[in-house]
Amino acid sequence: VQLQASGGGLVQPGGSLRLSCAVSDSRLMIGWFRQAPGKNREAIGCIGGSTIYYARTGGRFSISRDNTKNAVNLQINSLEPEDTAVYYCATDRYYTGSSCHIQEYAYDYWGQGTQVTVSS
Repeated sequence: VQLQASGGGLVQPGGSLRLSCAVSDSRLMIGWFRQAPGKNREAIGCIGGSTIYYARTGGRFSISRDNTKNAVNLQINSLEPEDTAVYYCATDRYYTGSSCHIQEYAYDYWGQGTQVTVSS
């Protein structure tokens, strides 16, 4: 299994960013998480089979799969300074369901995170 998150950077408040997670197996269930400075890691959502689940409401986050590139994307709109964090994609390699979950303790393989900084 290989996961690699990319696409982070410095963006102004109100801007948008698309993060990408390169996956070695398009069948994997993928979760997106983030960890802000001084805070616990938190779930954003996951994608698996035909299911996309969002832990966060508000509609600023969108997860999608690009099978042509073997990637899972996370689109973040209307970025706020509070979105500053390291963003991670991860998978539960032992998950056998047809959807996904965001039980962080079960995610056993994590890609290297990508830093997102929202600042003017």
